[in-house]
Amino acid sequence: MTRTARELLETTTGELAPDPGANPLVPLIARGGADRSVLTALALEQSWVIPADRRAFLRLAERADPESAAYFTALAEGEALAAEHLKTFTAACGADEAQADAYTPLPGCQSYPAYVAWLALNAEPPDAVLALTANFSAWGGYCATIAEALRTHYGFGDEACAFFDFFAAPAPDLDRAAVEAVRTAMDEGRLNERRAHRYARLLQSYEAMFWRALAQPA
Repeated sequence: MTRTARELLETTTGELAPDPGANPLVPLIARGGADRSVLTALALEQSWVIPADRRAFLRLAERADPESAAYFTALAEGEALAAEHLKTFTAACGADEAQADAYTPLPGCQSYPAYVAWLALNAEPPDAVLALTANFSAWGGYCATIAEALRTHYGFGDEACAFFDFFAAPAPDLDRAAVEAVRTAMDEGRLNERRAHRYARLLQSYEAMFWRALAQPA
């Protein structure tokens, strides 16, 4: 039986769900056990990740078919909005501009955006759509957990939590764009599922590296 694009996206997301033990930091934040310095580091690492991912998504949009381009353009627009929310979270963590400028990011945290940049240069855009969509499910769940913990254990208000709320919220328009991009690629024989799965597994591994690096900084 031939799978639909939505079924393929859902199946891939389920197959690539991260091991619960792959992320040692989010459970620590969830129970209020992470030091506030870790939250500051999270904010500063994301200040490197967000603009890098935005540029990578724009590059993928430039290389893509119209349906995939619409998906990547929407991602890039979302990163621009997230960047504004991130400024508020960073300020709430007590990091000023001088501290941000002096911060040296952790290699383990920056492996993820480096790989997204690799995808922007080398991956076939429909394969990247499938891989990224599978990865974003885990990221959204982490953000929902962090947002709740920030309010419950760390005294952060809604504006300071907006960065995580943004990524935790359902994104039906983006989901539809992903389905349309994958459907078109499937219909035209341009989707390589095995390659997309490989990309997605690497993204999940780099995501896990991000959280482990923050949990155990050098």
